[in-house]
Amino acid sequence: MIWPRIFQACQTLDFPAGPAPVLSDRFRGLPVLDHSKCPADCSACVAACPTNAITQPDKLVQIDLGRCLFCTDCMEACPTGAVEFSNSFSLATRNRVDLVVRGGDFKQAEPLEAKRLRVLGRSLKLRHLSAGGSGACESQLEALNNVVYDLSRFGIEFVNSPRHADGLLITGPVTASMKPVLLQTYAAIASPKVVIVVGTEAISGAPFDQLASDSADQTGVEGLLPIDLYIPGAPPHPLTILDGMLRFLAVPRAGD
Repeated sequence: MIWPRIFQACQTLDFPAGPAPVLSDRFRGLPVLDHSKCPADCSACVAACPTNAITQPDKLVQIDLGRCLFCTDCMEACPTGAVEFSNSFSLATRNRVDLVVRGGDFKQAEPLEAKRLRVLGRSLKLRHLSAGGSGACESQLEALNNVVYDLSRFGIEFVNSPRHADGLLITGPVTASMKPVLLQTYAAIASPKVVIVVGTEAISGAPFDQLASDSADQTGVEGLLPIDLYIPGAPPHPLTILDGMLRFLAVPRAGD
């Protein structure tokens, strides 16, 4: 029993104290837009997007990460390579508008305001609610508790009751049957509390919002609850979730 422990050594990532992990080239992270390569009157990427995440206001392409599936259909449809996906996993933001990538600097998540940070910064207990999720985002959240990411070392833990929670973490597009459950769970959490939405489904309902009906809106959490942190992805990588939470709680990182 001792030998495997010696052989395996420490498996936990040295993050954020150490260098940021470099993910595989196959990982699809923050989009990179080069408007100088966009042909005049071309809208191939807009037509290719299955969730209407790409628009062209003022003829300049922009991608809404709150609707993006990171499927790369837009990149493959672009004839000039104006749309690419980097392997940057830092995608979380504090505001919905900041999820819209226009080709400039991406505004990453900022820390909680000082008052709530003093209360929640060292110990954040979250009640996870899957509001009709597909299971993809939920599986990434489960990975955060394994030995590689070890979420609890930062004082962040998932709890079974909203009465024991400091905040609500939501996945899924919010189906009709889960909407009252979502609102009741939020109401059961004592203030001050935070709301974190994880995944494209929870942010906008995409792609399920395109199948919405009067009985099942499935348009995400927006408009139902005040959201403090958006973590996009379909599903987001565990590092994307972890990075967003650590920025949210002002956890120092290498180079700060």
